[in-house]
Amino acid sequence: QLQASGGGLVQAGGSLRLSCAASRLTFNNYLMGWFRQAPGKEREFVAAIRWSGGREYYLNSVKGRFTISRDNARNTAYLQMNSLKPEDTAVYYCAAALGTSDSLRYVYTERTYDYWGQGTLVTVSS
Repeated sequence: QLQASGGGLVQAGGSLRLSCAASRLTFNNYLMGWFRQAPGKEREFVAAIRWSGGREYYLNSVKGRFTISRDNARNTAYLQMNSLKPEDTAVYYCAAALGTSDSLRYVYTERTYDYWGQGTLVTVSS
């Protein structure tokens, strides 16, 4: 129901835009999130956006470099990643949560999310 795309190989300092398209889901007031998992590490929260109202949340290390957005007409969420660093290398997953809480613990917690995309690999070379 969630299809992530847009990953690839990019040099440090470059940019990529990830997309997360939903099928058979209408986002309404969903919380849309992006997580990532680097080799040998646990999956971590990257960014999220409340579909209704557009409130945004970011991992501190990506603030100012990544921007999450959504397109209501296309039922698609995006993660614009600029000034990429080798440490951003990971498989990126999009996810959607049905709940309405906006607490940081809720937003940052992996188990909050009800639907997950398949992941898209981002590799940043130095």
